[in-house]
Amino acid sequence: MDAILLFSFGGPEGPDDVIPFLQNVTAGRNIPPERLAVVGQHYGLFDGISPINGQNRDLIAALESELAEFGIDVPVYFGNRNWHPLLGDTLKAMADDGHRDIFALITSAFGSPSGCRQYRDDLDRATKALVAQGGPQLNITKSRLYWNHPGFIDASAARLTQALVGAPSDPAPDRLVFTAHSVPSAWTTTSPYLDQLKAAATELATRCAPQLQWDLVFQSRSGPPSMPWLEPDICDHLQDLHDQGVQHPVVFPIGFVSDHMEVVFDLDTEAAAAAKNLGLTFTRVPTVGTHPLFVSGL
Repeated sequence: MDAILLFSFGGPEGPDDVIPFLQNVTAGRNIPPERLAVVGQHYGLFDGISPINGQNRDLIAALESELAEFGIDVPVYFGNRNWHPLLGDTLKAMADDGHRDIFALITSAFGSPSGCRQYRDDLDRATKALVAQGGPQLNITKSRLYWNHPGFIDASAARLTQALVGAPSDPAPDRLVFTAHSVPSAWTTTSPYLDQLKAAATELATRCAPQLQWDLVFQSRSGPPSMPWLEPDICDHLQDLHDQGVQHPVVFPIGFVSDHMEVVFDLDTEAAAAAKNLGLTFTRVPTVGTHPLFVSGL
């Protein structure tokens, strides 16, 4: 291995980027422009800037520091699926710099078609395109799914413990709620996504708050209403918790590696507003991000 590729989803970094970015994300799916405009309004709340690229640059800096500490002189490059720096451009730059044996670190811990297979397919297409353009053949090894790696689990446990300790005590936390990106229900028959999420949630709940009941719920659904997706949705679930007498849910987006748009909007904006309307005290746990245990695990 002579180079590392941090490969992520990508996000807009200004108002003019939002619609082109969303067009990239939804390419080939016949999404009407009106729908893209509605989703674009979410980004408008944050000046058209998704946190994801900045957070990934922070992760790269942390990785570079960690590598240097162990005397490992391997450069880390940054490429995205849907926005600049785009994967194809990054692979060309890596090839131009003389790199041929590349380790691809994906910013997705759990296994699903969108969180694993699509990244594999993108890597395959991009390397073939590079060769078709007269470039060299690159040998790319993708990182394994790290949902159960001690670096991810220990960092998650540290984040959750810190949030529980720092949470308001009146009323005290009385339910753990783990969230992940919803996917079509049919995917669970061919991918380990749901089983992995349940196993990670069980481990964290047992380790950090064995006295609390916990739930696994979903967020960020994007499919048509006619297609079954994993449920319940976080906002619907908050209503159910209220009806059960829960007063202070602690919400941990276990399915996400960083606090990007689907966390800061779907949880910190929409779910937090729903909780406030219901009179619930709402604590949201940070994702692993650049936690030292996560970085050293990677």
